[in-house]
Amino acid sequence: MGAVFTYSEARQKFSLVLDKAAAEGEVIIQRKDGRSFTIRPVRKVSSPLDVPGVDLGVTTREIVDFVRESREKNG
Repeated sequence: MGAVFTYSEARQKFSLVLDKAAAEGEVIIQRKDGRSFTIRPVRKVSSPLDVPGVDLGVTTREIVDFVRESREKNG
């Protein structure tokens, strides 16, 4: 379980609350009436195929020409 803050503390130190949630996975905020709330960071969902591109200095036209030439050679 993550850090626990009162509602008043959370309001006054909201930046700290978010930092703690990021570091610890969750933060609990408790109100005077006994209700509790959890703040958790949102997990970034990304594809394993989402990789940065590499600039090879080759134009689209050159790539098309390479593919076309390769197909003509390999019939």
